[in-house]
Amino acid sequence: MFKNLDPLLHSQVRLAIMTILLNSKSAEFSFLLEKIDTTKGNLSFQITKLKEANYISVKKSFRNNYPLTTLQITETGINAYENYIASITDYFNKSKQNQ
Repeated sequence: MFKNLDPLLHSQVRLAIMTILLNSKSAEFSFLLEKIDTTKGNLSFQITKLKEANYISVKKSFRNNYPLTTLQITETGINAYENYIASITDYFNKSKQNQ
C-alpha cells in the first residue's frame, strides 16, 4: 500500500521553499524569490500556507528602512519534510519493484 503524501508539500513552490530552508536553516524572501521561479504574490501565498501549518516561522523586520522578511524551518516542518521524502521514496521503490 502507498503512503499518503502531505498535500501541503505536494506543491512545487512549497516543496522548493522547504528544501531551501532545510539546507540553509533560514532565508530571506528576496533570496527565495530569486531561487524559485514564481511571482511575489504566489510566493507570499505559499509562505502563508506553510506558516499556518507551523512548518516555517516568519520574522518581519526592517533593513535600511526597507521591509525584510526572513523565514526559518520549524521542527514540525523538518519532520513533515522528512516524512514526505520517505513517502515519495516509497512510491519510487514500489515502482521499481513492479518493473
